[in-house]
Amino acid sequence: MYRYDEFDHAFVAARVDQFRDQVARRLSGELAEDAFKPLRLMNGVYLQLHAYMLRVAIPYGTLNARQMRMLAHVARKYDRGYGHFTTRQNIQYNWPKLSDTPDILKELASVEMHAIQTSGNCIRNVTADHFAGAAQDEVADPRPYAEILRQWSSVHPEFSFLPRKFKIAVTGAERDRAAIQVHDIGLHVKKDEAGKLGFAVYVGGGQGRTPMIAKKIKDFLPEEDMLSYITAIVRVYNLHGRRDNKYKARIKILVHETGTEELTRQIDAEFASLKDSQLKLPEGDIRAIESYFALPDLPQRPEGWEILAKAKKADPAFATWLAQNVQPHKNPDYGMVTVSLKPIGGTPGDASDEQMDLVADLAERYGFDEIRVSHEQNLILPHVALADLPALHEALSGAKLATANAGLITDIIACPGLDYCALANARAIPVAQAISSRFGSQARQAEIGELKIKISGCINACGHHHVGHIGLLGVEKKGAELYQITLGGSGDEHSSIGEIIGRGFEPEKVTDAVETVVDTYLGLRLDPKETFLEAYRRVGPKPFKEALYGGAAAEAA
Repeated sequence: MYRYDEFDHAFVAARVDQFRDQVARRLSGELAEDAFKPLRLMNGVYLQLHAYMLRVAIPYGTLNARQMRMLAHVARKYDRGYGHFTTRQNIQYNWPKLSDTPDILKELASVEMHAIQTSGNCIRNVTADHFAGAAQDEVADPRPYAEILRQWSSVHPEFSFLPRKFKIAVTGAERDRAAIQVHDIGLHVKKDEAGKLGFAVYVGGGQGRTPMIAKKIKDFLPEEDMLSYITAIVRVYNLHGRRDNKYKARIKILVHETGTEELTRQIDAEFASLKDSQLKLPEGDIRAIESYFALPDLPQRPEGWEILAKAKKADPAFATWLAQNVQPHKNPDYGMVTVSLKPIGGTPGDASDEQMDLVADLAERYGFDEIRVSHEQNLILPHVALADLPALHEALSGAKLATANAGLITDIIACPGLDYCALANARAIPVAQAISSRFGSQARQAEIGELKIKISGCINACGHHHVGHIGLLGVEKKGAELYQITLGGSGDEHSSIGEIIGRGFEPEKVTDAVETVVDTYLGLRLDPKETFLEAYRRVGPKPFKEALYGGAAAEAA
C-alpha cells in the first residue's frame, strides 16, 4: 500500500495544527457555529442528532494492521468502544467530543491517516474494488489509479468548493464490485486490442433524491490521459453545475439537463487544451505508484487443499463459511476472505475495538498485513493461504466475526438512520436487525441464495437502497415512519435503479412485507439457480405488487 512521503507527513501535521486552533476558537466562543461549520466539515467533523461525528478516510478501502489498531484505539479512548464502517470504505465515530477531535487527528496522522475531504463540496474519498490486487477476474489493480487521483484531488485549489460533493470509483475487474455506475465519475480499467491499459469512463451516476445510472462517455481513455480528462470533466461541472439549488447540484443533473452528447462535446473541448499539459501522466510515474501495490510474495502452499478437505468434513460450520465468505484468489493456494460485520440481529458495519484489534492481529498472522473495507460494510483479508483458513475461522468465530452470509439476505447495507443522523426521517438499524433476525437461519438463507437488501433512513440514500435487489427507504408521513420498498436495483456491471413497488409499510409491518417479497420470488423462480434479481427482471413487478397489495394493485402495474 502507499506510504506517506515527507510532503504528506508535513501537510497532514500542518492541517491538524490548523484545526486545533479552529476548535479552540470555537470552544472559546470566538468562532460562531456558522463560521465554524465549513471548517469542521473540511476535517470530517459533522454535528449529528446527539453528538459530533468524525469520519476518517480509508483511501480506496486499504489499510494495514497498524492502522486498524489505531482505529481500535480511537474507538476505545475517544468514543464508546466501536466504529462504523461505511459505504464509502471509511469509518465513522459517532460520539467523540469536539474538544478531543484535534487529538484524534494527531494520533491518526501518526499512522498515516486523516479525515481531510471526507465531507464538504469537494472530491471525496476515491473508492475501489475491495478485492483489488487479488481477484481472478482482474485486468489490473485499480488502486494505483485511485492513489494518483487521491494525490491530485487533495485540497485541489480549483475543486475545493464544487457545486456539490463529488465521488469517484475505480474498478479493474470484469465484475464491478465498486458500483462505478452510481458515482459522479466511474472508471473501469481495461485493455485495448494492443494490450494497452486505459479506462472506460462513466459520468453522471448517483443516488439520492434523483437516482441515475451513469452514462459511458468514453469507451477507451489511455491511462496517461486520466488526470487531464478527469480535470476536464470536473472543470466543466464546476463551471456549469447548479449552485442555486442543492437538490439539483450534482453532475448527474447537469448530464440530464445538458444532454450526454453536448456535455461530452464540452468535456472533449476542455480535454483538448489539457491533453498535452503537465497533467499528462508519465509512464514511469504510473509504474512507480503501481510498485506500492505489488502483490505480496506469496509462498506456495499446496497442502491447503488437503487441509480444507479434512476441515470441511470435520466442521459443517466451517464448510458453510468457506463456501460463502471465501472467494478464489489469483494464486490457487490462497483465498480472499470476507470478514462479516453483519452478525444476525446486529448493526451492519459496526465493529468493536476488540474486534478491530483481532482483525489487525489476524491480518499480520495470516494476511500479509493487508485489510480492506468493502463498500458493502464488511472487512476483507485479501491474501489468506487455504491452509490457514481453519485457524482463521476459529479465531473469527470466537469474536462473532464468522457469520457465513456474504452476499446473502442478512448481509444488509444500512445507514445510521434516525438513531444518529440529523437528516434522517426514519430509523434504519432496527429494521435491518429485525430482517436479519427473521432470516437468520442458515438453511433459509441458502434456500434464498444471493439477495442484497439495502436500507436508507432518508432520501439521501447513504444506504444505497436504490441499487438494492430489495431496497427500503424510510420516510416520514404525518409524524410516523414508513418504509417504501423498491425492487430490482443493482450496483454491479449491469446496474439498475430499483422500481418503487407501492405505498410504504409501518415499521412493525416492513419485515413481513420483505418476507412476502421473498416468498413470492421462491414461488416463481424457474429453478434454485435463478437469483432474485434474475427472476425479477424476467417477471417484472406485477406478481410482487399482487402479493403485497392485492389484485387491484397488480392490475394497475
